[in-house]
Amino acid sequence: MNNEIIMNITDRETRVALIENGQVVEFHVERSGERGIVGNIYKGRVIKVLPGMQAAFVDIGLPRAAFLYVGDIHRHIHDFNFMMDEEEDNDEPDEEPSMEEHIAESGRSDIPIEHLIEEGEEILVQISKEPLGSKGARVTSHVSIPGRHLVFMPTVDHIGISRRIENEMERQRLREIIAQIKPPLCGIIVRTVSEHESGEKLAADLAFLQGTWDRILERERRVAAPSLIYEDLDLCLRSVRDLFTENVDRLIVDSPESYRRILDFMDTFMPSLKPSVELFDGDEPIFDYFGIEMELNKALGRKVWLKSGGYINIDFTEALVAIDVNTGRYVGKRNLQETIIKTNLEAVKEIAYQLRLRNIGGIIIVDFIDMDRAADREKVTNALQEALRKDKQKTNILKISELGLVQMTRKRTKESLTRTLCELCPYCEGKGFIKSRTTVCQEILRAIALDVAGNHTSCVTITAHPDVVQRLLEEGSDQLEKLQQKFNTTIQLNPDSNLFQEQYKIVTG
Repeated sequence: MNNEIIMNITDRETRVALIENGQVVEFHVERSGERGIVGNIYKGRVIKVLPGMQAAFVDIGLPRAAFLYVGDIHRHIHDFNFMMDEEEDNDEPDEEPSMEEHIAESGRSDIPIEHLIEEGEEILVQISKEPLGSKGARVTSHVSIPGRHLVFMPTVDHIGISRRIENEMERQRLREIIAQIKPPLCGIIVRTVSEHESGEKLAADLAFLQGTWDRILERERRVAAPSLIYEDLDLCLRSVRDLFTENVDRLIVDSPESYRRILDFMDTFMPSLKPSVELFDGDEPIFDYFGIEMELNKALGRKVWLKSGGYINIDFTEALVAIDVNTGRYVGKRNLQETIIKTNLEAVKEIAYQLRLRNIGGIIIVDFIDMDRAADREKVTNALQEALRKDKQKTNILKISELGLVQMTRKRTKESLTRTLCELCPYCEGKGFIKSRTTVCQEILRAIALDVAGNHTSCVTITAHPDVVQRLLEEGSDQLEKLQQKFNTTIQLNPDSNLFQEQYKIVTG
């Protein structure tokens, strides 16, 4: 099956889908006015230092102040000379390096934050995590500038090779090339696409990144805080840079203008892949043509069916994501243990796929069907770890418990697919439930008694959703009659389809 990148680009929205073996595994969207800010570099001003949290808030010109942790603060480049290259074998970074991981491992966060920065100070920071929910963006002063083949890190002295380059001879070759071309007192990470590339191409990429850094420093000296200093590529070109590898057979885009931009970009960074770029000219919308629209609609649902007839439920809470595995319609063939282990193993593959597709991050609890045998639990845990190997985001999995629970984390840098494409339901306000018609009816009857008691009124008008009014007539007519007799009043029911099921109005007169 082909691996493809499909781009749907309009004036208002850019959507990118990565397809592996005929299956949509990643989806990214960027809308005009809502462009992602991870990777952007700002000149900010410290507005509050919190010694108790060992963190600070930084004004970078966004609606919410950014959050800066003590371990993400760089003061002077010589502070990081202790990061020796020989450590790299024990600490090989991910494809997309996290600066907070590098600095946390350096052991320098024991310096109190109040000794590093002070309120009112201007500081150069980079967005490491998008604003999530009510939280502001997370920032770091350890800048990393990604190129096609390398990531340049001017504040740490480090050489790293992508974990996905597995051949040790190739890793050593790349390490030797970087050691020769790396400027002093800076860091370089070699990306997966650099495998088998020449030293000349890597040196050219490094020269471009160094020039970018020089321009950033020059602009920082000229502008006042808070200001945007450097903006990362838009989603279209960022996807070309980060997703278009040798393993991708073709990139298909439906916008002639973006098609030309992509070719111009590739002239500079990846000319050998230009023949793999195609302009889609079909009559049907491109995401419908490739079946992506249908997959996205499925990815917004709570329940995901497995081929065997089992299913998983995915529920979001404020603190974590809970995934529940069920046998559903699957009854097995021989015995219960076989049915359970087969359902759990099938669910493992679907869970790994859904985490990546939906971009689910943070704390994740998976409730597998209970397994009595320790060997079965270990088998499921190993299968989950193997299924997550293709995931670019860092994951950490604890062993499955006797209750069938797996605790894991997945690195989160932006909102999930659900939060990106959806908004809270105005009916339930995110609870997932609304009060039943019977419950609302009983609330109305209690409210009538409360409003009318001691308030001698001749008429009470109840306005509610038509379904609630119907339920009142069916189930509450006796109680309505008693209330009319008790308070010597008349009760009128007024259906209004503009009201939600939980809403009602009581007017006395």
